[in-house]
Amino acid sequence: MPSAVAHSSLPQPCDGPRRASPVHDLLSLPVPPLEKVLRSVAVYLFLLFALRLSGKREVAQLNPFDFVVLLLLSNTVQNAIIGNDDSLLGGVLGAAVLLVANRLVVWATYGSPRLTRLIQGTRSVLVEHGRTRKQALRKELITTEELMVAIRTQGARKLRDVDLAALEPNGALTVELRDEVRDEVNEVLERLRRIEAKLDAAPR
Repeated sequence: MPSAVAHSSLPQPCDGPRRASPVHDLLSLPVPPLEKVLRSVAVYLFLLFALRLSGKREVAQLNPFDFVVLLLLSNTVQNAIIGNDDSLLGGVLGAAVLLVANRLVVWATYGSPRLTRLIQGTRSVLVEHGRTRKQALRKELITTEELMVAIRTQGARKLRDVDLAALEPNGALTVELRDEVRDEVNEVLERLRRIEAKLDAAPR
């Protein structure tokens, strides 16, 4: 009888494997750190050159299709970076590698105009002295309608109002209006500011 009591007081083995703590799940890396680093760098370099080859219009997002492509692209390459790793530490490591890689590219291009042109490209002049450059539009795959929409958002009403319009390497469209048009726009803006000031000063 005493032996039975002593036997029952012993700790019983638990059923099934022990579950790891939530902290362990967050901080553990299912894949080797070197693999995570190589995945992140490879995806960064691929996107860098893929966007360079696809042209500046993808970055400019001149229509909804360009925006959709960028969204799908980010979702597609996300799996290439993550792999089988969904841990917090893996995500932080991947983000840190991308930031460091981008910092190194920026640092390398800062002191090298030639490398900057190689990676980012050069500006494309689309309109000069009120006339479009058809060859530049074909190269960037920009239609006249897309160009006019972008120009109107910059304050120009007609093509002849534009002295220079260029697509920058970062995808931004810069527009320089003709002197008389720019003076007219500035005058209208000044009138609007005065009207707004009077409305704010009026008693309510």
